[in-house]
Amino acid sequence: MKQQEKQAAARAMLDNPLFHLVMDDLEAAAINGCINAPVTDNESRAAFAAEARAIRNFRSKLKFLVAEGQANAEGRGAVA
Repeated sequence: MKQQEKQAAARAMLDNPLFHLVMDDLEAAAINGCINAPVTDNESRAAFAAEARAIRNFRSKLKFLVAEGQANAEGRGAVA
């Protein structure tokens, strides 16, 4: 997949309101799982926290791809 195709796909995902609803629900469930895990269940708490971080990292990666594509389109891209 070419870089422009990745950027276009990331832009399409971020423009879709359903994507945001699903990701918000997944993130909220992971955070609630982390908060509501039993005090002695450190493994579950860590797993839920890792899930929330993964969701946030995924969103950040998509936003980065879109921003990188806009920067390249405006001629502000890094020289390869």
